[in-house]
Amino acid sequence: MTLLLLVGGFVVLLVGGELLVRHSARFAALVGMSPLVIGLTIVAFGTSAPELAVSVIAGLEGKGDVAVGNVLGSNIFNVLFILGACAAISPLFVGRTLAWIDIPIMVGSALLVPFCARDGHVQWVEGALLVGGLAAYTLFVVRRELKGGAEGAASGATPAAAQGSKGSALLFIVGGLALLVLGSRWFVDGAVRAAQSFGVSELVIGLTIVAAGTSLPEVITSILATARGQREIAAGNVVGSNIFNVLGVLGMSTVANGSVAVSQQARTFDLPIMIAVSLLLFAAVARSFRIARLHGVLFLVGYACYTAWLVLDASKSTALPQFERALWWVGLPTAALLLLATLLRRPADRPQPA
Repeated sequence: MTLLLLVGGFVVLLVGGELLVRHSARFAALVGMSPLVIGLTIVAFGTSAPELAVSVIAGLEGKGDVAVGNVLGSNIFNVLFILGACAAISPLFVGRTLAWIDIPIMVGSALLVPFCARDGHVQWVEGALLVGGLAAYTLFVVRRELKGGAEGAASGATPAAAQGSKGSALLFIVGGLALLVLGSRWFVDGAVRAAQSFGVSELVIGLTIVAAGTSLPEVITSILATARGQREIAAGNVVGSNIFNVLGVLGMSTVANGSVAVSQQARTFDLPIMIAVSLLLFAAVARSFRIARLHGVLFLVGYACYTAWLVLDASKSTALPQFERALWWVGLPTAALLLLATLLRRPADRPQPA
């Protein structure tokens, strides 16, 4: 039954996310939005709908570690794995607006979490403020688009064919949302059962299995966008999803449940990593306006190390101390030197940002 719930929920999440993303992008194309704005809003919020459904339901059922772990794990997964995989396929060039406005907003939203969880709980009022922040950000992006300040249109990429009617697109969007809610319930139940049967904490399940599973729409969307040359959508999808996860998913989960508990491990380990990953992304793009292939490989290796640490820690492995020493004395210095070398080398083939 646990396997059926996990697999069935995963498949339904995938189908619902695909319907939501495809027809949200088609609806945006029908109303004439730019690729960057589609990536930051319609696609990003749509692909984060699984995280929203999973975290809200988990919060209502009293599984706070799953709700919080899903948000933190998804944001870490989005940057390290999704952008890492996309950049490994092809360097991601980003515009000045994304690099100097939207990514700093993503960093700022991440920094709000330790403030809200300073007492071990995110309270209803703080959740409402997070949701208000999401509304303000969305309004800001839309107003920027209406004023002609959005980037991405110059790439010539069309995220979806502007065919059909707006009504049919909205119908498919509603259907996708319904499937996401159903799939998320199955997936949460299966994940918690798996955690109990294997003796793994709910936080670790939320940070790994649930986070990766609910981020699958982002994986598919970003990798396909990269392969098709729509790189503003790929980068915008991740940045917008991370903003939505903190402000929308965590905020709405808190509002729906009254409060959400944030464990000591999440506050002292996973939350700092999420903030560090956000800062790392900003450092990678702030000067060169691109995520190079080497950055992508480093991101992927970083996610592999993070996941390995979670598994070793959850299983109380005797290899954990040696693994930590290898990371501190070999892995981190090597990664820092490679990252510094790529940051100091200004690429000659990048397009001039707007």
